[in-house]
Amino acid sequence: MLRPALLQRVILPAALLSVVALISLTAWVANLLDGYARAGWDQRIDAAASAAASALEADWPDEPSESVQALAKSMAAATRLRVTLIGPAGRVIADSECADLAAVREMENHQNRVEVVEAMRSGSGWRPRQSGTFGRRFRYRALQIDRDGQRLGVVRTAGSSAAIEATAAAARRAVWLGGLITMAVTAVGISWVLSRGTRPARQLSVAAQNLAAGTYDQLLPAAGYFNDELAALAASLGEIGRRLAKREYQLHRNWQTQSTILEGMTEGVIAVNAEQRILFSNRAAGRAMGFNAQAVEGRTLLEAVRSHELREACQQAIADGEPQERVLAWRSGKNRIFEAHASPMPGDPCPGAVLVLRDISELKRLENLRQEFMANVSHELKTPLSSIKAYAETLLNGALHDPQHAENFLHRIDEQSDRLNQLVMDMLSLARLEAGQAAVEVSDVPIARVAARCVADFQQLAAAGSVQLENRTDDSDLVVRADEEALWQILSNLIDNAVKYTPAGGQVTVAAEADGEMAVIRVTDTGPGIAPQHHRRLFERFYRVDKARSRELGGTGLGLSIVKHLSGAMGGSVAVDSRVGKGATFEVRLPLAGG
Repeated sequence: MLRPALLQRVILPAALLSVVALISLTAWVANLLDGYARAGWDQRIDAAASAAASALEADWPDEPSESVQALAKSMAAATRLRVTLIGPAGRVIADSECADLAAVREMENHQNRVEVVEAMRSGSGWRPRQSGTFGRRFRYRALQIDRDGQRLGVVRTAGSSAAIEATAAAARRAVWLGGLITMAVTAVGISWVLSRGTRPARQLSVAAQNLAAGTYDQLLPAAGYFNDELAALAASLGEIGRRLAKREYQLHRNWQTQSTILEGMTEGVIAVNAEQRILFSNRAAGRAMGFNAQAVEGRTLLEAVRSHELREACQQAIADGEPQERVLAWRSGKNRIFEAHASPMPGDPCPGAVLVLRDISELKRLENLRQEFMANVSHELKTPLSSIKAYAETLLNGALHDPQHAENFLHRIDEQSDRLNQLVMDMLSLARLEAGQAAVEVSDVPIARVAARCVADFQQLAAAGSVQLENRTDDSDLVVRADEEALWQILSNLIDNAVKYTPAGGQVTVAAEADGEMAVIRVTDTGPGIAPQHHRRLFERFYRVDKARSRELGGTGLGLSIVKHLSGAMGGSVAVDSRVGKGATFEVRLPLAGG
């Protein structure tokens, strides 16, 4: 063991003097190498500029091109510098930092860049500055290219200031690292001399502190101690550390597995303690209830989720020890319906509850749609069936022997049978479309051909109602990607409605035009028009603006819904523009062929 007097009078002053000398020497060498590193970068930038100028003098490009941009990038790759070619008027011809030729063409004019101005004035220019294009600092070298006394442009090379500083910093770090290593070796030597006697005890103390702090990977060897008691203690601490590390690893793996499972669930999960403070919640719960899953830990359930129903369900589950179920409507951004299941945690007394939230909004919506559909179908089928039954009973009760009335009733039965058949066919067609079972074979279809066919089909109906039906697509050469029969069905439904609802003396027109990559087909009438409040629901099944008139005209209420689904199946859409008393325009958008 060293004596205190020797330590204070000899070793400490000598060590301090050595440290001061090493620091001074290290600082001087670091500054020297810093200067060499910066000078080396300048030489490299200058040499690259000169080489590029020599290579391009004989074949200087006048305009930006892919080949020139590729040449600039290859020079940059070879020198690991930025290379820019600038025309005599300051236009950038190529820049290795640009991703493509379009980016080069978008660059600002470089005529007023300081280094370019110097190069055009004196033949060369140096300038460290901030790049206006890329927002980084560069050290620029610009050389003017002349041929036969004519200025061709400027070659500019640049090194990133960050890279230059990194090189200089690396040199300084290397020197300081060497100095620090030297000082560290000196300090270690002194420390070894001073601490040799107390090292084993200090190591055991640190090991115990690491175990207490949960650091189990810094275990001590059981050998190398000056007595068996310390060696046995080190071995015991090492074994404890290994067991604790293994246990912690297993717990961590279990927690990761459980977290992955919970985070992957589509149902929301919230765990609360007996005071209803949130212990855990997954992302699905946060999305459903509108909170940040990590931010609400430790807060009460009512603070995170403003729902007294959920709070009461958890409270009752904790108090009674029995699962509780609730169905609640939640209005956060959009109306949702959730099925909540609160289960008590095992324990006596109960330590908390786990709340599982299942979004049943879609199930409820589908159930409502099913009920509405069944009601509509029943109602729509009931009307023609009742009419057929009434006419048949009238015939059976004696009208069959009255030729005039019998013929009238038979015509009515035939009409109602046609309506019933059309309703069933439309329902089947719509069901296939909604189920994705309808075969839509897309090909190139000329709009004019299909429109002419549809207009011809309805000319007789239009003439019977004194309605002028006009086809304005005859000179159109628009071709769409569509199923021809589906397009015919779309136009037939729209023209049929337009003709039926347009009064005598009115007009129905079919027109088409291109709008970008889509074709727009418009069926316009001069009928009574449709109030805005009906527009949103107009394409729903069985929805009618005027139910009585629709049935009188023989409509099923499914035509526009079929139009909507057929348009969507072909990558298009349908919309309506109408006001009361101003007629209506139905607009179908379909992809153009080759678009």
